[in-house]
Amino acid sequence: MWVCRCCGHELISARENYKKGCLLYDRDPHDIHPPVIDETYTFSADPNWMRYVEFYCPGCGTMIEVEALPPGHPITHDIELDIDRLKEKYVQAKEG
Repeated sequence: MWVCRCCGHELISARENYKKGCLLYDRDPHDIHPPVIDETYTFSADPNWMRYVEFYCPGCGTMIEVEALPPGHPITHDIELDIDRLKEKYVQAKEG
């Protein structure tokens, strides 16, 4: 299981993307980067081009991850554990 390191809440099976077990907050980029204007440069994060997705533990509300993604882009699967191989190594270490 993926487990929150702060409260121990079980998020989802370790064979799944841990982000699927989190609460999501799809942020408007203007909340993070308000428009900046001066005499030589103008910057504004355009919500038509990007979004911030924040991932929180449903048990304690700890922020676990933030992604900057283009609108419509799926949530990334950034880590995949080989559970079967980890189990084999654990058993070998216990026996050896």
